[in-house]
Amino acid sequence: MTGLTLAPITVSAALKQVKAWHRHLPDLQGGLFAVALVDGAKCVGVGIAGNPSRVWQATGRIVISRCAILEALPRVVGSDGTEHAAPGCSIVYGALARAAQALGYLEAWTYTLPGEDGRSVKAAGFVDMGLTDGGEWSRPSRARAAAVRPEPKRRWLRALTGNGRK
Repeated sequence: MTGLTLAPITVSAALKQVKAWHRHLPDLQGGLFAVALVDGAKCVGVGIAGNPSRVWQATGRIVISRCAILEALPRVVGSDGTEHAAPGCSIVYGALARAAQALGYLEAWTYTLPGEDGRSVKAAGFVDMGLTDGGEWSRPSRARAAAVRPEPKRRWLRALTGNGRK
């Protein structure tokens, strides 16, 4: 490895990498902006920030939808025995949060599975906000496809202060 650096990437190109690399949720509808993690000339990771749910629209919140790292990136084993790409994901989460702050967002949110220790999001300045309820989005008045991972997720928040908004 020559050293990890950040590079611009289109959302479309990042979506292709997420489809190829993301462990449990490879499909994503879209995004607002993205960042690539490169080692020399090789892309080894991507992250995508996207629109939050409808009820959060125009509230100053953004969701970091996916962080996907190439499996060949060196791994470290966490205390729970889970392998992590370090420091790749924390670099990506931090870059997306800083970009969101520069764009005037007040908060960045992301989610992990309960079995994941959240090491990367903690390292990027996110705070554990507890578990979501989980469940399905389908309603009698609006049927939707079944959720791929309907179990509760751990919700993380990073306040984006210092951007001049109150």
